[in-house]
Formats: sequence, structure tokens, C-alpha cells
Amino acid sequence: MNNVIIAYCGLCCSNCGMYIKEKCKGCHSEKPMNRNCKMKACASEREFLTCADCNDFTDYKECKKLYNPISRFFGFIFKSDRIGNLNKIKEMGLDSFKVYKEKEKKI
Repeated sequence: MNNVIIAYCGLCCSNCGMYIKEKCKGCHSEKPMNRNCKMKACASEREFLTCADCNDFTDYKECKKLYNPISRFFGFIFKSDRIGNLNKIKEMGLDSFKVYKEKEKKI
């Protein structure tokens, strides 16, 4: 479970090439790659571990910081399902989600 790093937005950092190459330590680190991330700013200001802790929206696609053309483009390019991950985190909890992602890597 300690090997799975989840960003505020639900991205699995530990599956990211930049993280694997040690060019990024993830957004929870002191020196994240994108220091101007609006999702990080919002979540950390509210002391959330992930956007799944937010109850402002019934659907994460309603959040313009999280779901906008740029984030959808990067999601497509990197084949990441941040919205799906956030829904699973909300459903099962962050620790259980990390275990799930760890097992998924071994399949």
C-alpha cells in the first residue's frame, strides 16, 4: 500500500512515468511538478487528502477545477480515469483504494 501514491485529483502518481523516473514526487510532496495546480490548492486549503473528500458536488464532473478541457485532454493522453478513481475512493476509502490499485498492478 505504501507504494501507491494518489494525487489530490485521483490520479495514481505511482503509475505515472514522471513519478517512476523520479522527475516528480507527486502533488503531496513539498516540490510538486505543477505548483500552480488549482485542484491541489483547493484540496490542501480545505485539508482534504483527495478531491473525494469534497461534498460540494454530486458529480465530480461539475467541478471546473477538476473536469475541464485541459484535464480531460491529459486524462485521454495518459489513459487515466481520475473521476472514476475519485468515485472509487469515495466508495471504498483511500486506504482500501490503495490496496485495490496495488493488487491491480500485479494482475
